[in-house]
Amino acid sequence: MSSTCPSGHDSASDDYCDVCGLPIPAGGAAAQPAAAEPAPEAPAPAPVETAAACPNCQATNPPNALFCEACGYDFTTGSLPRPVAPVESILDLGVPSAPTSIAPPLTEAWVAEVWIDPDWYADQESADPLPSAGVPTVVRLKSTSVLVGRTSRSRGIHPDIDLTSDNGISRRHCQLTTDGTRWWVEDLGSSNGTYLSTGVGVLPKDPLPAGEKREVGPDGRVYLGAWSRIVVRRAQPGEV
Repeated sequence: MSSTCPSGHDSASDDYCDVCGLPIPAGGAAAQPAAAEPAPEAPAPAPVETAAACPNCQATNPPNALFCEACGYDFTTGSLPRPVAPVESILDLGVPSAPTSIAPPLTEAWVAEVWIDPDWYADQESADPLPSAGVPTVVRLKSTSVLVGRTSRSRGIHPDIDLTSDNGISRRHCQLTTDGTRWWVEDLGSSNGTYLSTGVGVLPKDPLPAGEKREVGPDGRVYLGAWSRIVVRRAQPGEV
């Protein structure tokens, strides 16, 4: 009867292997257990696309954006936006610093009161923190067509009423137009809609159809974004 040494040799001797000389345990070498195969690794979870913060101006941009909508920072190359030339240099080159409205100027003084409305904010259930309401911001209206939205230097958008602080506002959100006496509002296909109230203290429930003009009455209020409310009125003496 042959024995098996720890190295696996068959040996006629049962005390020392007659092939390699290793001592043979009593009863022969124990069978070596097969090495366990490593468990397969779990697949890595797919990455979740999240909004990207611009490293230059910290503005929030959509996932996979190539340029920052606020300052024009290039996410692909890491290039900073070109510096804005001084007004004197721009005028020397004949390049305007911002697009000039081609709408006729207003012949009378009108203003827009822009206010942070806590009631509208509560109705929208926005996740953004509500800024301090304070007093309304009075914006002088200079032409018969007024763009409401958020500034985007990369897209060349410079709204007459700039609501950049409200993340619920689209770049080109809505348009206010007038015949000099009456005012109308038109939604420009905004993401969150434009709402018109016909009475003080009444919050509207249905957004205006995009591309359809609605008259803003004497007590009318335009609601948009997460907390913004606009009232158009004639300027008071000495206000502008």
